[in-house]
Amino acid sequence: MKTIKGPGIFLAQFLGDEAPFNSLDTIADYMADLGYKGLQLPTWDPRVIDVKQAAESQTYADELKGKLADKGLEITELASHIIGQLVASHPVYDEMYDGFAVPEVRKNPKARAEWATQHLKYVAQASRRLGLKASATFSGALAWPFLYPWPQRPAGLVETAFKELATRWKPILDVYDENGVDVAYELHPGEDLFDGTTFEMFVDYLGGHTRANINYDPSHFVLQQLDYLQFIDLYHDRIKAFHVKDAEFNPSGKQGVYSGFAGWADRAGRFRSLGDGQVDFGGIFSKLSQYDYDSWAVLEWECCIKSPVQGAAEGAPFIESHIIEVTTKAFDDFAGTGADEAFNRKVLGL
Repeated sequence: MKTIKGPGIFLAQFLGDEAPFNSLDTIADYMADLGYKGLQLPTWDPRVIDVKQAAESQTYADELKGKLADKGLEITELASHIIGQLVASHPVYDEMYDGFAVPEVRKNPKARAEWATQHLKYVAQASRRLGLKASATFSGALAWPFLYPWPQRPAGLVETAFKELATRWKPILDVYDENGVDVAYELHPGEDLFDGTTFEMFVDYLGGHTRANINYDPSHFVLQQLDYLQFIDLYHDRIKAFHVKDAEFNPSGKQGVYSGFAGWADRAGRFRSLGDGQVDFGGIFSKLSQYDYDSWAVLEWECCIKSPVQGAAEGAPFIESHIIEVTTKAFDDFAGTGADEAFNRKVLGL
């Protein structure tokens, strides 16, 4: 077994226009002072990384790593969630998704998808130069608007959507493979990959592509009422990244999983800061350790009640307290008899 790395923190929800959250140097110092050892960098924010330059220049990549190392920090993964979303999106989202793209490809879904595809290929190359093993992202959504089958979905609609999704991602995954990096999809409602069944369908259409993997985030499974501990038993070999995020689900006579279009604070299912929700992190860290997950535990803060400042301050010690220093010996080694094959055969009466 292997010991999980951490604590790490995803910077996307903390970056802003005010110091210390407006530059990599200052936000890195801030997070290091809180006890974080790793930073997950959003590739769409030029304040923290120029992903094209990182893909093309080993000098730039080394300088970026060195700058963080001087602060006692490592890069956990590069995260490209809102870019991955643009690889495949239903037209109903075009107006809203345009804001995720550079101005020159807006109002042009084909050009926007091509731009996103190239960005993700840069992420693969940049990850290799930075010595990273995985990158977190979203899959995009072609079938999601048809989630609930009413009116009845046309026969083959879902299959057509997933075939197209796989077709668009296959060339990207091949570039990741060439660079020795895994794509860790965050299984997230709003994306076509949102649970184990959809992930399996996608991988099947990809012919079992070994670079199609999972960014495990239990909060999204709580809101779906999915067994997030058994999920680890089923998919541990594909879990390559880990978002430590809490959530709670409190159904009532008015709301269930769909939460009645309520705002986040008023929903039956809502995200919380670490320790304030219902996620069994003791069980999660135990199972991931049991199955040899040896990468990072990264806080993703998205609480609808607690401030990000308090959430970040509490997050580092929370993760630290859950990381298991795995044993290198069995508890009953003291009672071992030091047998060999001949002795074993004798004990068995052979």
